[in-house]
Parts: sequence; C-alpha cells; structure tokens
Amino acid sequence: MGRTAGLGAGGSGGAVECRDIDHDGNRYTICEVDAAQEDLRLFLKDGQGRIYGHFGAVEAALGRQGLRLAFAMNAGMYHDDRSPVGHYVEDGQEQMRVIPNAGPGNFGLLPNGVFCIRAGRADVIETRRYLVERPACTHATQSGPMLVIDGELHPRFLPDSTSRHIRNGVGTSADGRRVVFAISEGTVTFHEFGRLFRDGLGLPNALYFDGKISRLYAPGIGRNDVGFAMGPIVGVVEPRE
Repeated sequence: MGRTAGLGAGGSGGAVECRDIDHDGNRYTICEVDAAQEDLRLFLKDGQGRIYGHFGAVEAALGRQGLRLAFAMNAGMYHDDRSPVGHYVEDGQEQMRVIPNAGPGNFGLLPNGVFCIRAGRADVIETRRYLVERPACTHATQSGPMLVIDGELHPRFLPDSTSRHIRNGVGTSADGRRVVFAISEGTVTFHEFGRLFRDGLGLPNALYFDGKISRLYAPGIGRNDVGFAMGPIVGVVEPRE
C-alpha cells in the first residue's frame, strides 16, 4: 500500500496528503493540496535578497513568523545563479517576465506553461493562453514542457522514448481546487509522466517542473530531500504548533 499521511497542525485535518502510488509500472510520491483551503506559496529569496536554495532555509524563515512548511517541492527551472528561467511572481510582484518563444532544452519545448496561484485556486495554464487571459496570480512560476493540455498529452511526447529521468511536476483540476504534486521514484519518460497526471490522477492540465534536481519535503512521511541549492520552491504554509 505504501506510505500515506495527512500533514497538518497537530496531525489532524491535514493540509496536504502525501502518498506513494504505482502507475503503469512506475512508482511515484504524490502530495495533494486543496487550493481553496490551504496557504500555497512560492519562495525564492529571503527579506535580505538571499536565495533560499534549500527547504531548511524556508522553514527557518517561516519559523521566525510562527509558521512552518507542511510540504515543499522545487518549482521550475533556473539559471546558475538560481534566478528563474521563465515568468516568476511572488506575493503579487513580478520578478521575471513571461518567456513565450521556443528555445533549447525542456523549458523551450512548446507548449510550456505557468503554475498560477490566486485566491481560492491554483491552475496550470498553457503560456499562450496565460498571455491572453493575464490572470491576477499572487504567485506564478513558468516551466516546461506542459505534460497535459486540456486532457491531451503534449504533442511532442513519444510512447517509445528512451529518455528517462527522475521527474517532478504539478497538475490541477478544472475548478482549480485540486492540486497534485508528483515526483517519480525512478526514471520515467515524459510520456509516462504525462499519463500519470492524465490517466492516473484524472487531471486535465499538468506542468513539468524539472528533472535530475527534483526534490520533495514531506515531513508527514519522513521525507526531506537534500542536494544542491534550488531556485523557486513551492510550499504549503501552516501555523506552527
């Protein structure tokens, strides 16, 4: 059955539910969030302009405010200085513009998309649609490629691909309430990862965050991945006991 845990203050009414699942022979850890109920945020720099880089640095900063992380994950690609490759908004302030054009690497494998957090909901939105709609995101991070677009897999994904990596990403429901973050426990193809969100989780839109640097913080299941400093981090914030 694997691990299952609701993460929340006092261990009740969990803010995030994390569990292990199997899909098409691959193992994943997923964490589900109700965006209408939980405080979902992005983190990049502290009050002094220093890159957080690690889950522990975010947790320490929140602790000084009487808060803590219930869950966190790396949330988008970044340059060597940890600055976001694409669009980035934190606390309503745009720090990096939208990048609409194709380019090298996974980010430029169009269509890519934006993970947008706003009052009462969170959505994965394809970048061209995002530019037309211009939603008022409190937090936003652009990444790519899209994994699922309106119920369809990315058109460039190949069922017989041999490109396999650890991967992580996020999918959202049509009403914006159900948000599912996933990280593979072994190497998977884009086609397999997209099918997890579309077929295994029933989500119409999903976005790839990154590959080999993918990491998860899920204290309710005893997980705190460590490694090199990251760029954008997404997390659920709750009051400290």
